[in-house]
Amino acid sequence: MTTDQTSRSADDTTAPPQWGGTALLRPGVLAFAGSIGSTDTHAHHAVQIITAATPLTVIDGHGVTHTGTKVVVPADATHRVSAGALDGTVVFLEPESATGRAAHQRAVHFGWAVSPALASTERRSLAATVTELFALLSPTPDEGDLAERHSSIDRALQLLPDLVAAGPVSGTELATRVGLSASRLTHLFTEQVGIPLRRYVLWTRLRIAITLVQGGDDLTGAAHGAGFADSAHLTRTTREMFGLPPSVLSRHVSWDLKLSG
Repeated sequence: MTTDQTSRSADDTTAPPQWGGTALLRPGVLAFAGSIGSTDTHAHHAVQIITAATPLTVIDGHGVTHTGTKVVVPADATHRVSAGALDGTVVFLEPESATGRAAHQRAVHFGWAVSPALASTERRSLAATVTELFALLSPTPDEGDLAERHSSIDRALQLLPDLVAAGPVSGTELATRVGLSASRLTHLFTEQVGIPLRRYVLWTRLRIAITLVQGGDDLTGAAHGAGFADSAHLTRTTREMFGLPPSVLSRHVSWDLKLSG
């Protein structure tokens, strides 16, 4: 696998890039900056936006090659990274969010290799890259979008970390605790948080698990501490969402796990 076609000769034995760098996790967003390695063929639910200083290559499930410094992989699309890059960013977006839907539709309608600017390839903080992507992809908010968040949603967000860590989360029980009907909570949560409650719970479980691994727990302990059935359940979830195992996402990556900012 060759990552920089302009500087490496055909007989260059330099090892290809491996996954390693820094990462940021927010509800509905996982972002990575650093060395982008190759992957096996897989599919994941998140929409994936890859930008790099040098062209990289992604091959889809039909064998079509997509090469460029900006590649967008739609949700649930079979693909593999065949040639990575030594310096780049990868952003996974919840496809049920407004930003994720916009990125998905862009890839479907305009192709995976993107020529219009999605994000600058110049070096900047990972948080700044994510902010830029959201600004480019998110719909312009109207006055209704700028309304103050409902107090019951604030209360739900306060309760969820402990509820998630304790095990399965009942939307009906949570609705009762915050003084809403289950249907009202479901609607308000999606509208004001940006992703459905069920998906928010899953992203929260991943954040807790990664936090525990960073703190020294093994995958089994982290899985149980985050409310997964076992380490196999955690592994299956990360593969389904991002196409990467928890070992890659924790062992070689420095994480920013703040809830916002």
